[in-house]
Amino acid sequence: MASMKPLLRPQHLRSVFSSATASLSIPQVFLSQSLRRSNTRAASTSTTSAQKAPPQIPPPTPLIPDVETFLTVIGRDLKQHASKIPDWNSLFTLSSERLRELGVEPPRSRKYLIRWRQRFRQGQYGIGGDLQHVEDGVAHLRVLEAAPGADVTQTPRKYVVNVPSNRPLRECDPAELSRVQGYHVQGAKTIVGPYALPLKDTEGACITVTEGMWEDRRGHKIDGGERRRTEVRYKRRIAERREARERGEL
Repeated sequence: MASMKPLLRPQHLRSVFSSATASLSIPQVFLSQSLRRSNTRAASTSTTSAQKAPPQIPPPTPLIPDVETFLTVIGRDLKQHASKIPDWNSLFTLSSERLRELGVEPPRSRKYLIRWRQRFRQGQYGIGGDLQHVEDGVAHLRVLEAAPGADVTQTPRKYVVNVPSNRPLRECDPAELSRVQGYHVQGAKTIVGPYALPLKDTEGACITVTEGMWEDRRGHKIDGGERRRTEVRYKRRIAERREARERGEL
């Protein structure tokens, strides 16, 4: 029986694989590509974070022009510490340790203040934070009717705007009118919303800076809270039965 010659000899295979490996250098290619992708992602992430990073010291707003007003609106009796914080920059740069040294107590008040500082940096204001015209802590609101032919699905027929103090609506330039969120018109001309008080002898309403108007209300513990509720109620039942026995009811 005739023997068949192999198509490729072993030495040929070795030469082919060695040349292919040398020319491709697959690990180096994948490594360089992965490094390039990592660098690209890192660069894009740093650029995005730099663009979205809130300012370290945000500018005051018309409603919140100073430290005392800021501490007043966030509530929790923090207004009493206004004299301990010298200026606006210090309000947003003092650390928790430094606030403790200045006498801002208890610790939960410091945490609450720091939490509201971060919100303010990010533009997350409470009610009235978008007001543009505030004088001596008072802002005036008026009812503005939409232009004829306006799309009622996009703009209500009547909405609330903030106007400069002591200025009738008809005398205000359209650029001076700013729509206010959180308030709406009820009926013909009644402005409804938090802390909105009707003006006497004229149409509209006013908002006055009030202590605690941005405050996050704390819950109240009932019967010692969730952890101690069973124990507190058990002791209460024992005391009630003891009193009933003393009165001869049991």
